[in-house]
Amino acid sequence: MSYGRLLLAALAVCTISASLSTIALAEESSESTKTAEPALQLELNAMEPSKAGCRLTFVVTNDLGKSLDKAAFEMALFNDAGVVDRLTVLDFKELPSGKTKVTRFDLPGVDCGKIGRVLVNSATACSGAGVDAKACIRDLKTKSRAKIDFGS
Repeated sequence: MSYGRLLLAALAVCTISASLSTIALAEESSESTKTAEPALQLELNAMEPSKAGCRLTFVVTNDLGKSLDKAAFEMALFNDAGVVDRLTVLDFKELPSGKTKVTRFDLPGVDCGKIGRVLVNSATACSGAGVDAKACIRDLKTKSRAKIDFGS
């Protein structure tokens, strides 16, 4: 192979490599500018006996993109036999946009050991400037670190 052809081949490889790098950077930039889907993340973090009965600890993160003046949920507590034992409303109050908050609720007369599952039945309040009242349920993402099922 002549020196000219070798130089031309090396130049072609460098051009292709630079083009691929430019494409990769453009794709990476496009990925980083995508916004995550709005979500209200609600985690049942712990469940433990308290003097009043049973204490539920929640970690909630408002990733809806808008602050909530009030967020409250009706929860259904199922016993260990799978039967609804009680319905209760838990008021998480205000939830600023982009913030994470830890909230505890003491449920009087409830034995933690007899709760088999907690279900978010509905959002009884979901309000804030420009907030769709259905966003708290529609965009709700649940998870549990407690040893019971938690969901919606």
